[in-house]
Amino acid sequence: MVAERILCVDDEPEMVELLRLILGRRGYEIVGVYSGQEALETLKGESVDLILLDLMMPGMDGWEVVRRLRANEATASIPVIVVTAKSQNVDRVLGLHIVKVDDYITKPFTPRELLDAVQRVLNKRGAATESDDSALGSTEKA
Repeated sequence: MVAERILCVDDEPEMVELLRLILGRRGYEIVGVYSGQEALETLKGESVDLILLDLMMPGMDGWEVVRRLRANEATASIPVIVVTAKSQNVDRVLGLHIVKVDDYITKPFTPRELLDAVQRVLNKRGAATESDDSALGSTEKA
């Protein structure tokens, strides 16, 4: 089985390395970038299964990255987990219910919190892909 690819977007290299360490030990392939613009450029040439995204970055913030991802047909369905120091309830509600990111983790987090969120979102995506495939399969047989 091919390792799932995760794009980690954070302006702090130490955070990208921490994510790489935690997730790499579980067999995930990590692509690290340090700005929203770099994330969007990377996605033009590479496919990923999940994006871990900081909100507070210079230049383009995480909310703008999500807006651009969702507006682009090629990236609209990539799941996004926000990983941020913004721990106010209003930020969480904005992310989960208005912007509709797939999960919201606040820093500091434990490795278990991160791994659970990643697995939950990837499992949900896999289940959705399987149901899409079976729907296509039944249509093709008709």
